[in-house]
Amino acid sequence: MRLSSGQFKARHYLLLAVLLCLTPLIGVLYRGRPLAPYLEFPPTTRYVRHAPFQWSAFFLLLLLVATVCLPFLRRLIGWRSEPGQRVDVSFPFPWWGWLGIVVALAAWLLAWNRFSFFQPLQRYTFFPLWLGYILAVNGLSCRRQGSCLLRARPRFVGTLFPMSALFWWYFEYLNRFVQNWYYDMGPGPVSATEYVVHATICFSTVLPAVLSTVELLGTFPCLAVPFAAWHPVNPPCKKTIGWLLLAGSGLSLGLLAVFPDYLFPLVWIAPLLVIVGLQLATGRPTIFAGVARGDWRPVVLPALAALVCGFFWEMWNWQSLAHWQYSVPFVHHYQIFAMPLLGYAGYLPFGLECVAVTDLISEKLCP
Repeated sequence: MRLSSGQFKARHYLLLAVLLCLTPLIGVLYRGRPLAPYLEFPPTTRYVRHAPFQWSAFFLLLLLVATVCLPFLRRLIGWRSEPGQRVDVSFPFPWWGWLGIVVALAAWLLAWNRFSFFQPLQRYTFFPLWLGYILAVNGLSCRRQGSCLLRARPRFVGTLFPMSALFWWYFEYLNRFVQNWYYDMGPGPVSATEYVVHATICFSTVLPAVLSTVELLGTFPCLAVPFAAWHPVNPPCKKTIGWLLLAGSGLSLGLLAVFPDYLFPLVWIAPLLVIVGLQLATGRPTIFAGVARGDWRPVVLPALAALVCGFFWEMWNWQSLAHWQYSVPFVHHYQIFAMPLLGYAGYLPFGLECVAVTDLISEKLCP
């Protein structure tokens, strides 16, 4: 997934920081509200009530999601492998992959039950669940192709954990402006220090889980081959498009605090557009660079990987003592676990953000 041919300079990172972090605060000032509630740390979002469910908004958003996804689904369903194209090869499943499965199953059992002997540690099952998932998924990649991210690039995987914690803390920051999710840590007091430490450890698993799943999905020809040579899209005037994306995405982040009930989906889209816009404006490749050659795998696989991870995030969260809940305006209906149905669409651009941010940061930390 390495994409960048050159490194960002300090001023580019500064511009990213301004657009990603300061523009939402400008929206707060525009509304004439105090900044303090949006800057508190830890950002322990309280439960809030948003606009009630509306069928018109639900169908409009459903139509938008279906319009974007339908061509990809048609390509995936209509693809047929050619004779002799499939080669079934398997490699030994590593011992640490089995360890990951055992750890994940044990943590799952402890998360969904209320054993008296485990009561003091009941709220701390998230990290072992996802550590087991990461090990198991990398083990499956080894089984299918003889190598995996963890085995081939252990240093890179190690850097993903702290990168991931910072990455998700940013989304906790954005959530202050829309307040679409909030946490229930279970009975008993939780200090600010305990909350920050526990949350940071949990957030550190996001990028390793998604990137490992991207690699695993890429080992399945039925997912990768249909999108390896598809419709090429190579728009002209990339730098102009980049500056337009920067302006539009920066404005949309600024408007989050002004119209949170209407613009909440931009939490998952605008940061990606900021990164891609800056890369285009500065002449650097983006995660969409392969699309010019008809290679859609760097787009499709991360989106699917985040959706797969999203299913497990929501499922394991469902019956856990420490868990999150949602409060989504207009479309909070047809819940799968705690997540409203249309909320799963947010995982698609989120997967692209995971890869884009990983590439952007790793060029400095782990080239």
